[in-house]
Amino acid sequence: MQSWPNLIFSDTLSFEEKVQQVFEYQSENNPVYRRYCEALDNIEAIPLLPIKAFKEAAVTAHPKEDYELVFKSSGTSDMQRSIHKVHDPELYDQSLLKGFRHFYNLENAVIWGYTPGYADNPHSSLIYMIQKLINQGESGLSRFLPLDKPLQADDIKEVKQSGKQLILFGAAFGLLDLLELDVPSIPSNSVIIETGGMKTHKREISRKELHRKLSRGFGLDQSRIHSEYGMAELLSQAYATGGKWFKTVPWMQVSIRNPDNPAEVLPAYREGLIAVIDLANVHSCSFLLTHDKGVMDPEGRFQILGRWNPKDLRGCNFLIEED
Repeated sequence: MQSWPNLIFSDTLSFEEKVQQVFEYQSENNPVYRRYCEALDNIEAIPLLPIKAFKEAAVTAHPKEDYELVFKSSGTSDMQRSIHKVHDPELYDQSLLKGFRHFYNLENAVIWGYTPGYADNPHSSLIYMIQKLINQGESGLSRFLPLDKPLQADDIKEVKQSGKQLILFGAAFGLLDLLELDVPSIPSNSVIIETGGMKTHKREISRKELHRKLSRGFGLDQSRIHSEYGMAELLSQAYATGGKWFKTVPWMQVSIRNPDNPAEVLPAYREGLIAVIDLANVHSCSFLLTHDKGVMDPEGRFQILGRWNPKDLRGCNFLIEED
C-alpha cells in the first residue's frame, strides 16, 4: 500500500513523478474527478477540476467513509459552502507544520490568532491551522486573543521577555478593526500574517493599502506584514513573506491559466485564473482551478488580484511593479 506522506514530502522524487502517481490514484478512486476526466473529449494535460465542485459534491477518493475532520468554507448557514472531507488528518498536520516551518522558525515563535467571525464556524480550516500552530509552543504564550480585550500590555511584555518572535494571524477585516482599539506597542521584530478577507463590512480594500495601514497601525516596517494564501479546499498554504509575491511549499505548485482554455498555461505577467496542484490533497483532488485572478513572475512567484470577473480580465501583459 502506498505511503502517501512519504511520497508527497519526498526529497528524492521529482514533482512531476509525484504528480503522475497522485493523478493515477485520483482518476481511478475519486468518482467525481474520474467522471470529470471522462467527460473531457481530449485530454492533453492533467485536467483541473473547478474548485466549485467542493460545493456540489463529495470530492473524495473515499466516498463511503465517515469523516471526523471536515472543513467548510466561511459563509452563512443558508449559503452553499464548500465541504472538504479530510481522510488523513495526520497528513494535513504534516503539510501545515512543514509548510509553516518552510517559511518561519516555529520553535522561536509565539503564535497569536485574532479571528472574529471565524470562531462561530466549527469547521473553519483557518481556526484548525492556527490552533495546530499554537499547540506546538512550549512557552505557554501562544493563544487565540480574546475578542473583547485582544492586545494587553502585560501579555506583550511577556512575549518580549521570552525572547521569542511574535507572529499574529488575522483576517484583513479583523486586523483593521483591531487597529481601531488602543493598540499597545508590539516588538519591532513581530510579524503580522493577514489571511485575506479584503472585503470588509465597511468597504473593499486592496492588499497594498491593507499592508500600508497595518504597517502604520502596528508601528512595524512594511516588510513585517506578510500574507497567507489558503482555503478550505486546499491542505497546503502559500505565503508572501513581505511584499505581494507568494511562494509555495515544495509539494504545491501554482500556475496561471487561460480562462477560455484552462489547459493553457499563460506566460509571465499575463492575468488569468490561478490553478493549484496541491499534493497534500491526495485523498480529495490535487488538481484545481480556482476562482481567483492572478499573475506569475518568471521565478514562479504569484500575485492574487482578487476574484475573477470576465468583464475586467485583461488579455494583454499586466505591468507589475517588481519587489
